[in-house]
Amino acid sequence: MDSFLNKVKKAAEKKIIYTEHALDEMNAEEELISKDEVRQVIFEGEIVEDYPEDKRGHSCLMFAHTLVERPVHVICSPKEEYLGIITTYVPTLDKWENDFKTRRRLR
Repeated sequence: MDSFLNKVKKAAEKKIIYTEHALDEMNAEEELISKDEVRQVIFEGEIVEDYPEDKRGHSCLMFAHTLVERPVHVICSPKEEYLGIITTYVPTLDKWENDFKTRRRLR
């Protein structure tokens, strides 16, 4: 997974492109996730889920606690010339364990 993380970072160093969905999520009143927070997740965070068969191309879910002291998830897909940000959101405890890296099991 380290090599894929390196691929994500190298793509982001070239350019970061946000899908309309990602921008909508970032600008939602309850989220307000900044581009700086997204960059922090990409460059300082970790991959918590890997999606090699994603229809948009190999992608992953990344996680980090940002400088504003909240957890942020970013789903991204590296391309040759850019990193595509598919979506980003603040994870909640109803869907994630306290570490925000482990999905809660449906009971």
